Amino acid sequence: MDIQPETTQPISDDQDLAKVLAGISQQADDNLSFNTTITEPAPIEEPQPANLNVGEDLENIKKDVITELRPLVDKLDISPEEKFDTYLLLIRSTDDVTLIEPAHIAARNIADESRRAQALLDIIKEIDFLSNPNQQAL
Repeated sequence: MDIQPETTQPISDDQDLAKVLAGISQQADDNLSFNTTITEPAPIEEPQPANLNVGEDLENIKKDVITELRPLVDKLDISPEEKFDTYLLLIRSTDDVTLIEPAHIAARNIADESRRAQALLDIIKEIDFLSNPNQQAL
Protein backbone atom coordinates (compact mmCIF):
# COMPACT_ATOMS: atom_id res chain seq x y z
CA MET A 1 0.00 0.00 0.00
CA ASP A 2 1.41 3.26 -1.06
CA ILE A 3 0.85 6.19 1.32
CA GLN A 4 0.85 9.44 -0.38
CA PRO A 5 1.59 12.53 1.61
CA GLU A 6 -1.18 15.00 2.01
CA THR A 7 -0.67 17.91 -0.18
CA THR A 8 -1.47 21.32 1.03
CA GLN A 9 -2.54 24.04 -1.16
CA PRO A 10 -0.95 27.40 -0.79
CA ILE A 11 -3.07 30.07 0.84
CA SER A 12 -3.86 32.49 -1.88
CA ASP A 13 -5.59 35.37 -0.20
CA ASP A 14 -6.75 36.83 3.07
CA GLN A 15 -10.04 34.98 3.02
CA ASP A 16 -8.31 31.62 2.73
CA LEU A 17 -5.99 32.60 5.56
CA ALA A 18 -8.94 33.64 7.70
CA LYS A 19 -10.65 30.27 7.06
CA VAL A 20 -7.51 28.34 8.01
CA LEU A 21 -7.00 30.36 11.15
CA ALA A 22 -10.67 29.99 12.07
CA GLY A 23 -10.32 26.22 11.72
CA ILE A 24 -7.22 26.18 13.91
CA SER A 25 -8.90 28.43 16.43
CA GLN A 26 -12.00 26.23 16.51
CA GLN A 27 -9.91 23.08 17.03
CA ALA A 28 -8.02 24.78 19.87
CA ASP A 29 -11.27 25.92 21.46
CA ASP A 30 -12.68 22.40 21.27
CA ASN A 31 -9.63 20.99 23.08
CA LEU A 32 -9.56 23.57 25.85
CA SER A 33 -11.99 23.96 28.68
CA PHE A 34 -11.92 26.81 31.11
CA ASN A 35 -13.44 27.03 34.54
CA THR A 36 -15.04 30.44 34.48
CA THR A 37 -16.58 30.24 37.93
CA ILE A 38 -15.63 33.33 39.83
CA THR A 39 -15.50 33.02 43.56
CA GLU A 40 -15.53 35.97 45.88
CA PRO A 41 -12.68 36.07 48.38
CA ALA A 42 -13.63 35.43 51.97
CA PRO A 43 -14.21 38.68 53.78
CA ILE A 44 -11.35 39.75 56.00
CA GLU A 45 -12.42 40.09 59.56
CA GLU A 46 -10.70 42.96 61.24
CA PRO A 47 -10.17 42.57 64.93
CA GLN A 48 -12.48 44.74 66.89
CA PRO A 49 -10.77 46.84 69.52
CA ALA A 50 -11.84 46.30 73.05
CA ASN A 51 -14.12 48.96 74.35
CA LEU A 52 -11.43 51.24 75.63
CA ASN A 53 -12.20 54.18 77.78
CA VAL A 54 -9.85 56.35 75.77
CA GLY A 55 -8.84 58.52 78.67
CA GLU A 56 -8.46 56.01 81.46
CA ASP A 57 -7.62 52.70 79.74
CA LEU A 58 -5.10 54.14 77.32
CA GLU A 59 -3.44 56.09 80.11
CA ASN A 60 -3.10 52.84 82.10
CA ILE A 61 -1.56 51.09 79.09
CA LYS A 62 0.84 54.01 78.64
CA LYS A 63 1.90 53.78 82.31
CA ASP A 64 2.47 50.03 81.95
CA VAL A 65 4.56 50.51 78.80
CA ILE A 66 6.65 53.23 80.42
CA THR A 67 7.18 51.04 83.49
CA GLU A 68 8.35 48.20 81.22
CA LEU A 69 10.49 50.44 79.01
CA ARG A 70 12.29 52.43 81.66
CA PRO A 71 14.62 49.66 82.95
CA LEU A 72 15.32 48.56 79.38
CA VAL A 73 16.61 51.91 78.14
CA ASP A 74 19.95 51.57 79.95
CA LYS A 75 20.40 48.09 78.48
CA LEU A 76 19.64 49.10 74.90
CA ASP A 77 22.54 48.83 72.48
CA ILE A 78 21.78 52.04 70.63
CA SER A 79 23.64 55.23 69.86
CA PRO A 80 23.82 57.96 72.51
CA GLU A 81 21.58 60.10 70.28
CA GLU A 82 18.87 57.44 70.20
CA LYS A 83 19.22 56.80 73.93
CA PHE A 84 18.88 60.53 74.64
CA ASP A 85 15.82 60.77 72.38
CA THR A 86 14.26 57.84 74.23
CA TYR A 87 14.89 59.44 77.61
CA LEU A 88 13.54 62.75 76.37
CA LEU A 89 10.37 61.04 75.18
CA LEU A 90 9.98 59.33 78.55
CA ILE A 91 10.54 62.62 80.39
CA ARG A 92 7.94 64.39 78.28
CA SER A 93 5.47 61.52 78.68
CA THR A 94 5.82 61.18 82.43
CA ASP A 95 7.27 64.41 83.83
CA ASP A 96 9.55 62.12 85.82
CA VAL A 97 12.44 64.22 87.12
CA THR A 98 14.48 61.11 87.95
CA LEU A 99 15.02 60.61 84.20
CA ILE A 100 16.85 63.93 83.85
CA GLU A 101 20.20 62.54 85.08
CA PRO A 102 20.28 59.50 82.71
CA ALA A 103 19.21 61.79 79.85
CA HIS A 104 22.05 64.15 80.75
CA ILE A 105 24.56 61.28 80.72
CA ALA A 106 23.29 60.15 77.31
CA ALA A 107 23.49 63.73 76.01
CA ARG A 108 27.11 64.10 77.17
CA ASN A 109 28.02 60.95 75.21
CA ILE A 110 26.77 62.32 71.90
CA ALA A 111 29.81 62.69 69.62
CA ASP A 112 28.47 65.36 67.26
CA GLU A 113 28.96 68.69 69.03
CA SER A 114 25.97 70.46 67.50
CA ARG A 115 23.67 67.52 68.29
CA ARG A 116 25.14 67.32 71.84
CA ALA A 117 24.54 71.06 72.31
CA GLN A 118 20.92 70.68 71.18
CA ALA A 119 20.42 67.73 73.56
CA LEU A 120 21.86 69.72 76.48
CA LEU A 121 19.54 72.63 75.62
CA ASP A 122 16.61 70.20 75.56
CA ILE A 123 17.56 69.07 79.07
CA ILE A 124 17.61 72.68 80.26
CA LYS A 125 14.14 73.21 78.73
CA GLU A 126 12.81 70.10 80.47
CA ILE A 127 14.30 71.16 83.81
CA ASP A 128 12.75 74.61 83.43
CA PHE A 129 9.41 73.08 82.51
CA LEU A 130 9.44 70.62 85.40
CA SER A 131 10.66 73.26 87.86
CA ASN A 132 7.82 75.69 87.11
CA PRO A 133 4.56 73.79 87.62
CA ASN A 134 2.56 77.04 87.50
CA GLN A 135 3.50 77.64 83.86
CA GLN A 136 2.54 74.09 82.79
CA ALA A 137 -1.17 74.93 82.77
CA LEU A 138 -0.68 77.80 80.30
